[in-house]
Amino acid sequence: MNYAVTGQGSTVILLHGLFGNLDNLKALANELESEYQVIRVDLPNHGKSKHIENVNFSDMTDGLLQIYNELELGQAHIVGHSMGGKVALAFALDYPEKCQSIVAADIAPSSYPRRHDNVFTGLQSLPIEDITDRKQALQHLIDSGIDNPTSQFLLKNLQRTEVGFSWKMNLDGLFKSYENLIKWPYKNKQFSGPCLFVRGGDSNYVTEKHRADILSQFPSTQAKTIEGTGHWLHAQKPTIFNRIVKEFIDKNNTD
Repeated sequence: MNYAVTGQGSTVILLHGLFGNLDNLKALANELESEYQVIRVDLPNHGKSKHIENVNFSDMTDGLLQIYNELELGQAHIVGHSMGGKVALAFALDYPEKCQSIVAADIAPSSYPRRHDNVFTGLQSLPIEDITDRKQALQHLIDSGIDNPTSQFLLKNLQRTEVGFSWKMNLDGLFKSYENLIKWPYKNKQFSGPCLFVRGGDSNYVTEKHRADILSQFPSTQAKTIEGTGHWLHAQKPTIFNRIVKEFIDKNNTD
């Protein structure tokens, strides 16, 4: 998996969500890198990472372990948003000895219903070979029923080529992998290390119904709510989000 390393000190790994890339949590990285070594990762089928036809959480945790091995890491704090939060939680269950703490931003260790069918429809129906500028692409996504902020976020994956535009992400691979990514295959494992679940006050990704799933597998859990934010809490109120995450990591940093 592609990654970028900045700073020095104890290690913090940052994992983005679906359709994202390693720049999504850059503001948090900027906050941390004066005191920590920060590793921002492109998950498979995103950014500059390898394209995999049908990726699952095991593939992602294996890829994360490979980064540990390449950089000779001992333990690390792992912060993940949405799908990246699920990867962080899965890694903690698979390799608990590698994790100092986990932060899951607006996601639970649960299976979710399909939420992105309209997004896939809009992206897949975009005539990417025919568009001549980003405004055309933006209008197409909005006309497909995707709100403007989400459309702007998705189009960060659009890159100009010598002959027009192409996707940085592996759109077909993500579509084929989607069922794997909304499920939660881990049922009988537990991570006893410190965890923080941060949710958006206006989001329904983490609610009271997820409480049992969280505590059964992550018993040493704290929860925080950032009011006035939805699923993109780290982008909507970055100062508060970054402060909450850094305070938690500072408290649980034993190096």
